[in-house]
Amino acid sequence: MADAKADATRRGVLASATVGALIMAATARRAEAAEWTAAEKANVKLVGDFLDSVKPKDMTNLAAYLSPACVYRMTEATPPDKGYDAIAQRLRPLVDSADKIEIQTLATYAAGPIVINHRIDRFTSSTHPLLFEGVGVFFLQGGKIKEWTDYTIRAALANQWPSA
Repeated sequence: MADAKADATRRGVLASATVGALIMAATARRAEAAEWTAAEKANVKLVGDFLDSVKPKDMTNLAAYLSPACVYRMTEATPPDKGYDAIAQRLRPLVDSADKIEIQTLATYAAGPIVINHRIDRFTSSTHPLLFEGVGVFFLQGGKIKEWTDYTIRAALANQWPSA
């Protein structure tokens, strides 16, 4: 008899908890991110313009967006490239071998000097094609990209990355 009473009490507590959770879920408001500040909007625009500058395969425009001391990691597993010349040397094989470059930004987030974007980069090429899905994290300072790291979600033909 005591076990039946305990089961009834447990069922009552479980039912009450379930009803309470459903009420909370139904009435809870979804947390919304704050509107971007003017500086964050400018940072997002700069990163977008930077990524757009790669599409025409003209590496000379990249320097306008990068701090002279910029640090770049092509993926989380590659060593950092420091300075514009090293970054250009890292990117040039991909850019030069591509017949077409498409960068599709899926989502962008900004918090102060940090811009994070989820994107798909397509380098169409008969010799070194690459499809990269990743998250880019950009740290901006003084209106320039000071640090940039891409984190891999998925890479097709990942063996096509230039060697470290």
